[in-house]
Amino acid sequence: MGIEFAPSERSSVGLEWELALVDADSGDMRQAGPSVVAALSPDEKHEHPHVHPEFLRNTVEIVSGVASSVGAAGADLVRTLDEVRAITDPMRVELVSAGTHPFSHWSTQKITDKERYHTVVDRAQMWGRQMLVYGVHVHVGVEDRAKVLPIIRSLLVYYPHLQALSASSPFFDGRDTGYASMRALLFQQLPTAGLPYQFETWDELERYVGDMLHTGVIDGFNDVRWDVRPAPRFGTVEVRVCDGVSNITELLSLAALTHCLVEHLSTLIDEGKPLPTMPQWFVQENKWRAARYGMDAIIILDDAGNEELVADSTRRLVAELEPVAERLGCVTELAGVLDILERGASYQRQRAVAAAHGPGHDGLEAVVAHLVAELRAGHPLPPH
Repeated sequence: MGIEFAPSERSSVGLEWELALVDADSGDMRQAGPSVVAALSPDEKHEHPHVHPEFLRNTVEIVSGVASSVGAAGADLVRTLDEVRAITDPMRVELVSAGTHPFSHWSTQKITDKERYHTVVDRAQMWGRQMLVYGVHVHVGVEDRAKVLPIIRSLLVYYPHLQALSASSPFFDGRDTGYASMRALLFQQLPTAGLPYQFETWDELERYVGDMLHTGVIDGFNDVRWDVRPAPRFGTVEVRVCDGVSNITELLSLAALTHCLVEHLSTLIDEGKPLPTMPQWFVQENKWRAARYGMDAIIILDDAGNEELVADSTRRLVAELEPVAERLGCVTELAGVLDILERGASYQRQRAVAAAHGPGHDGLEAVVAHLVAELRAGHPLPPH
């Protein structure tokens, strides 16, 4: 099977942000997604170009246009967020972004009425119904198809950095899971989700997709739900590692880190230099460690098995990428990664809020209220 890779401008960037819809009074989920999308659509046959329905009716996804910098893409998101709020505020619906909702039960959530979503639930059954999860996706343009798979293989070395920094799902189904990112492990239960295969050639990817189509595992390329994947229709590498991010400031910092990594790896290819890679078993272990321990994870750095605290590795990585950030116009956003290290990631703030408001449902309601406040503020807020 041939897979065409669309031409795109090198290191162009686009952002996708999944937002949960919650009741302004109770903090519980609201099944208002179809109403919000319909209210913003120009007519019945056309959706708003930057507001899309998602798997669950309690969700909308807002997307940026194609931009040359994460700052410009973020400005797109903020404009669209204002449009969404013009609809949701009168409905007494608030917006939240985190890897999971802290207490809403998955069994009460309704699926958006699209055939591909019903197929997911029919096939995956309980795992499909439990997908009460939210993420952020970053698309980065790649000008040459030959670069795509080497970049994807190398990005897996930096998987735990992105996972730990964005981890925002310590609670699920009303309890503390013990994980920094419950979303990371929930989402990989879907068929074709999780870590990508480390293919060497485009022919291998085409054979994989052809086999999956032939055996009925997928109906189209978009059903390949890897954490890092090619997006042939857009001519991008799509990085889907990050949990839902509670505020635009941290979202742009994580996007800048992703943007700089792809450009950095692309430059190494241009210069004929080797890209860092890691055996699949180390990549898998790093994903689990970052999901379990977040910023306290000791991660594997290379194929020799050297290890380091993820926070220390991230500081060195940011310093290495600073010249790339200057070229891409995201120096300020990349520097915000260091603020996450100093301030703490979202999962840490959520646990602190829950502890301050006592055990049980009261603490989790306070967590939702804090997430609502961070999205409105546009930046992280102290937990106390």
